[in-house]
Amino acid sequence: NDMSIAPPVGAMSAYFARLASGGTYRSLRETAKQLGKLLPKALYQRAAAAEEYARSLVVGGGTMFEEMGFHYVGPVDGHNLDHLLPVLKNVRDSDQGPILLHVVTQKGKGYAPAEASADRYHGVVKFDVVSGVQAKAKANAPAYTRVFGESLIKAADADPKVVAITAAMPGGTGIDLFGKAHPDRTFDVGIAEQHAVTFAGGLATEGYKPFVAIYSTFLQRAYDQVVHDVALQNLPVRFCLDRAGLVGADGATHAGAFDLAYLCCLPNMTV
Repeated sequence: NDMSIAPPVGAMSAYFARLASGGTYRSLRETAKQLGKLLPKALYQRAAAAEEYARSLVVGGGTMFEEMGFHYVGPVDGHNLDHLLPVLKNVRDSDQGPILLHVVTQKGKGYAPAEASADRYHGVVKFDVVSGVQAKAKANAPAYTRVFGESLIKAADADPKVVAITAAMPGGTGIDLFGKAHPDRTFDVGIAEQHAVTFAGGLATEGYKPFVAIYSTFLQRAYDQVVHDVALQNLPVRFCLDRAGLVGADGATHAGAFDLAYLCCLPNMTV
């Protein structure tokens, strides 16, 4: 998203996307390629570069994908079916590939509370449609996330080597609380759990005490790093897994059903 100064999702952009994904353009392009190969190599390379540059000006910023061998189409407004469906049909019916279709959408499109909230409304319990307030039952004990966040703050107050790492989920893991108290010792690496684990291992080799706060189900993405970069090296990295077990409203993709199985079998790992 936000790949150009103004969002290129108007009728002209959609028209060019439909044109670039259609059979006529692609067959002409392939014919031109075959004819171009009869030219001297230097001339062919310049012609190919010129076509790619011209197409990127018209269609969008797909040069990187073109270099990887994809035929890039887009961006297309994913909320406008009159624009999106013809392009999808063109791509479906194409006998040339691979094709990368760039579709731009907005989270919570059409519902203001969801549009305004980056980290909520992915999965919801019963809620008031007008206000957007979710009717969550009052817990009979403090939430693990808050207890963890506050406890880690106390640990960091007492030990300057304590650092916190999360992968794009500071609010869901309690690291947002820690970040307010110790911003210079808080690292959000984005949706890159593998990097989070290896980064923590590197910090541990230098005497730091990293606490890696990741949802149980998302640590599965970094299993290789947990094994090779932490467990086999016997490094003191603490993994604080939120959403362990069956988590109800968060849904099947967030249920931490496998953490005991995949962690208890590793050497040097205390669960």
